[in-house]
Parts: sequence; C-alpha cells; structure tokens
Amino acid sequence: MSEIHPTAIIDLGAELADSVKIGPYCVVGAHVRLGENVVLHSHVVIEGRTTIGARTQIYPFASIGHHPQDLKFKGEPSTLEIGTDNMIREYVTMNPGTEGGGMVTRVGDRCAFLAGSHVGHDSIVGNNVVFSNNVMLAGHCKVGDFVIFGGGAALQQFGRVGKHAFIGGMSGVENDVIPYGLVIGNRAHLVGLNLVGLRRRGFSREQISVLREAYDMIFTGEGALRDRVARTGDRFADQPEVMEIINFIQDESGRAIVMPGDA
Repeated sequence: MSEIHPTAIIDLGAELADSVKIGPYCVVGAHVRLGENVVLHSHVVIEGRTTIGARTQIYPFASIGHHPQDLKFKGEPSTLEIGTDNMIREYVTMNPGTEGGGMVTRVGDRCAFLAGSHVGHDSIVGNNVVFSNNVMLAGHCKVGDFVIFGGGAALQQFGRVGKHAFIGGMSGVENDVIPYGLVIGNRAHLVGLNLVGLRRRGFSREQISVLREAYDMIFTGEGALRDRVARTGDRFADQPEVMEIINFIQDESGRAIVMPGDA
C-alpha cells in the first residue's frame, strides 16, 4: 500500500504503484507514472509526461519533468523516461524532450545524479552513469553506459560521450569523447584511457593492453586521423572494445572528437 504524507499534493490523474512512498510537501502532476517502490523523500516536484521506474529514489527539492529550457518549446506532449534503481539527489533537474529533438529525454537504470546536476531536453543517458555534483548536460546529448562525470563538468549541446569514459571535474567538453576515454580541462582534452574505471569493472589485463595499443595507433601514429582509425580498425577487427572506439569515431555525428592536447 502506498505511503503518502498528508501534505503531499497528488493529481488524481497520476498513476502510482501500490508500494510508492511520497514524503512531505511533494507535488505529483496529472501525467506522472511512478513504479514500484519509488520513494520521493520530501519537497519533490514531478510534472509533465514523466515515467519513473521501480526503486528510484528522489531527494528534496528536485524538479523533474517541467518544461524544457528551450525557447522553441511550444507545449508539445513530449516525455521524460527515467529507469529503475536510480538515485536523484537534491536540486537535480531533468527536462522532457522537444519536437525538434525526438520528443523524449531518456535516463537508464542504476544511475546516480548528485546534488545540483542537470539533464537537458532530448538527451539520452545510459545505464550505471554517475553525475557528480553540479554536472551540466545540455540538450540533445548522448551518454553511454558506465560514464562518470566529475563535479562541475559540462557537456555542450549535441555532445556524445562513449561508454566507460571519465570526464574530469570542472571540465568543459565541446566535442565528442571516445569510449573508454579520460578527458580533463577547460576546454577538455584527452589524456588517455580510463584505466582505473576499466580495472574496477573487471576488464582483463589483455583487454586493457589491446585498448592501449589501439589508442596509441589512433592518436600517436603517422598520417591523417581518418587513415589511422582505418588502419586500427583493420588490425583489431576481432576486438569488440576497440571496434566500439572505431565505430564511435567513424559515426558521422557532425562534431569533432576530443583529441590529446586540445586547448
């Protein structure tokens, strides 16, 4: 049975699983759907066509599902989809999609959004992602699984971050970050692979060695980047982790990738 504090305001149109817990002074809008064992601790506001998956916990003063921060938004019925087992801490903001961006913002499972972080409209965030305090994700961004953002980092509109990448604290990221990459600085530059993260997640010594060799071929070899990427892809065609990097770079996103030594 749901536990709803008497000071909470729940629209009659909201869909709540039986095991939801809603604390003092929360507001839940008409088109909101809360899954099993979702917890709103207190002073949480959820609006719009927002779906929140099972066991996600949201902490005080988070604002979830309000109109996107896009001057072109005209009230279209866009959505915000948040997966299961997420932790959304104080003052986090997440916005739904827009007509110009696919109409949906989507957050995966088992993510941690620490205090003051923001997920912009039409962005897609994978699973097991960590946003440290005050991380800013602009609109139309794509973030892969197991990415970690250090505190105060910011990703520009339409930016992509490949899986298992690490973004150093206070980094301003203007271009795309390769899978497994480690970037830092304002403006951010690539300083190598996220070796600590790879070891923590159980990548073998052999896998890491292959990734390091491929990284050196791509970023320190001779010739144009396009040619180095092609040669690396040919050499490591049977290595799925390397091919994730190759495919990421070759994807025509319209934006450059973060390179070593970029200012």
